[in-house]
Amino acid sequence: MTIRLYDTSARQIRDFIPLTAGCVSIYLCGATVQAAPHIGHIRSGLNFDIMRRWFEHRGYEVTFIRNVTDIDDKIITKAAEQRRPWWSIGYENERAFNDGYTALGCLPPTYEPRATGHVTEMVEMMRGLIERGHAYESEGNVYFDVKSFPGYLSLSRQELDNIRQPESTGETGKRDARDFAMWKSVKPGEPSWETPWGRGRPGWHLECSAMAHKYLGEAFDIHGGGLDLIFPHHENEIAQAQAFGDEFAKYWVHNAWVTMSGEKMSKSLGNSVLVSEMVKQWRPIVLRYYLGTPHYRSMIEYSEEALREAESAFARIEGFYQRVIEKAGGPVEPAREVPPAFAEAMDDDLGVPQALAIVHTTVRQGNSALAADDKDAAIARLSEVRAMLGVLGLDPLDPHWDGGNGSDRGEELHGAVDTLVRLVLEQRESARARKDWATADAIRDQLQQSGLVIEDSPTGPRWTLGPR
Repeated sequence: MTIRLYDTSARQIRDFIPLTAGCVSIYLCGATVQAAPHIGHIRSGLNFDIMRRWFEHRGYEVTFIRNVTDIDDKIITKAAEQRRPWWSIGYENERAFNDGYTALGCLPPTYEPRATGHVTEMVEMMRGLIERGHAYESEGNVYFDVKSFPGYLSLSRQELDNIRQPESTGETGKRDARDFAMWKSVKPGEPSWETPWGRGRPGWHLECSAMAHKYLGEAFDIHGGGLDLIFPHHENEIAQAQAFGDEFAKYWVHNAWVTMSGEKMSKSLGNSVLVSEMVKQWRPIVLRYYLGTPHYRSMIEYSEEALREAESAFARIEGFYQRVIEKAGGPVEPAREVPPAFAEAMDDDLGVPQALAIVHTTVRQGNSALAADDKDAAIARLSEVRAMLGVLGLDPLDPHWDGGNGSDRGEELHGAVDTLVRLVLEQRESARARKDWATADAIRDQLQQSGLVIEDSPTGPRWTLGPR
């Protein structure tokens, strides 16, 4: 079956036809590293990680580019406020973003270019745009002439006459207030690079057009990012690239936001939920389940209640894993193929909610097989579940999640807790053997109050972490 994607530029779901058979090229607008990431930032990377995984499962070779904006007005402002070098702000937060991506199981990009490493490519693009009459220099700034490009605003479908820029941008020498800066002339105390038009630094939009051209060529398959980037960022990228002579992106895919009280989660609103703090409160695999299982075009309204529901739902899946592995007497390998209904859902604009419904149906079928003592059927269902969750990056047996993000300390901690819990469970079993039901029940209740779920099985009692 053909993969289909909602193309923002066409306002409809389209069959995906790659520029090169068997290959997919993706450019994702990544982090602007003026501050540490909240879960809204990481959602974008996670959604496109699922897209990438699905293309790879379908047999495509994927080239995935995710840039880092390590110089812009916000970073310079933060550096001045904190009296630190601009590059230290960027590097610290770039590491925080990568820690967040890694914690939630995102595969590393093929390349992750920084804006400051591609000034040469930006100068080349600006020179070409000036020669073609689409850009001009004024007082050391280089601006794009929006009236020179008839296709401007085709992505957001706005009218140029309705677009106005604030008067207080500090950008001087524009022919039209709606022209946007590709290069900003040097200011005292700011970082700068040498160009044919004097020293200065990049504007926000130019970097992505230049880096997409360098790493993916004149045309590529998919450009991704959050809904908030459609205008002005993606509109300006298109104008620069196509006026330069590139075909640029064939499909435009945008993910929705994480909101709080109906508002987009953002640093400026003061309602950020930092990833570094969230992973202390919730297991990273549960956060991935929470952020990755709604449809990528659906808003997520953040709440702790919703996270607890996600934790409970995932705990049911993990309980099924444990019961089947005990029944099988060892690990169960994932199936080579996912069930057809799961594939059909994923092919249809990455329909993760519908695909996840197949996962839970398969878990219920597996539990029924366990209840009927049908070992082979239970193993077969777990094999299918592992294949499906593997595509979503949510297989609990993946080495990434082993022991809490694959850490040796996590394994040691789990082993220590397991030893202690088993000692207590042995005391409970002794109480039950002598028919001291009050003591046995009291031990079980105390363990449950500690956040553990105790389940009696034919092979003896077992414990799991319960929902919060």
